[in-house]
Amino acid sequence: MPRLLLLRHAKSTWDDPGLVDYERPLSARGRRSAPMMGRHMAAHHLLPDRVLCSAARRTRETFAGLLSYFDRDVDARITRQLYDVPASRLIDLVKRDGGDVKSLLVVGHNPAMQEAALALIGSGNPAFVADITEKFPTAGLAVIDFDVKRFADITTGTGRIVAFFRPRELEAVDGETSDADE
Repeated sequence: MPRLLLLRHAKSTWDDPGLVDYERPLSARGRRSAPMMGRHMAAHHLLPDRVLCSAARRTRETFAGLLSYFDRDVDARITRQLYDVPASRLIDLVKRDGGDVKSLLVVGHNPAMQEAALALIGSGNPAFVADITEKFPTAGLAVIDFDVKRFADITTGTGRIVAFFRPRELEAVDGETSDADE
């Protein structure tokens, strides 16, 4: 049963108005929330076998913040194909590149992350669906399971949402404080 982990990049900065969107780095808050999410993923055995990560700077920096919490080698693919794509294209990439791995992490951007999650989810906790519908915040993580053998076999509306983690909730548990989610 494949498990899809959809992680929106951590909070980025808009401090340099001359910088193109693709090159925007993480903000201080983003540099804190990425490792926090990595620690949470490791603590809850949500570590991927393969990673598809957008090549944009903020997604690469988010992925880098997770890496120290991975306890094994991971097949990581950094690709421009995840930058500024519609949800349908993101789903096609998951189906194509997910292969036979048990767990696939996609580090990408909104609105594609939110729209792909909502398109794939067909069952599970309705509160998670409502939360994702309302907002898929920066560094938010959706965990979706599929009752198929491999990622190539997934279809829209067949995933089961099993978790949706937001940085502000993790901060509350960890006792940390920061600005509100984006």
